[in-house]
Amino acid sequence: MRTTIQQKDGKMIAFLEGRLDTAAAPETEIAMNPLLDSECKDVIIDCTKLEYISSSGLRIFLGILKSTKAKGGHVYIRGISGDICKVFAMTGFINLFEFL
Repeated sequence: MRTTIQQKDGKMIAFLEGRLDTAAAPETEIAMNPLLDSECKDVIIDCTKLEYISSSGLRIFLGILKSTKAKGGHVYIRGISGDICKVFAMTGFINLFEFL
């Protein structure tokens, strides 16, 4: 699992690549801490190269959402595959996030 964070146009962008499974979740959560600590209100999570997400990965997304909303911001998800979209739909996460 590879995580890259960039700041662009006043937004924090996380690029996720690989499988966000239970084994990769602790390292990914640490890598995504800049999203929580940032002064930027809005966050984009780019899932274009994300192959799989487990419940541990969904928990990370939920933590980012809670932190960002507390600052008055928004979390946008972009580039999710059909399979990951199904996971979001089954868990109700499709109703929590905004999609680009």
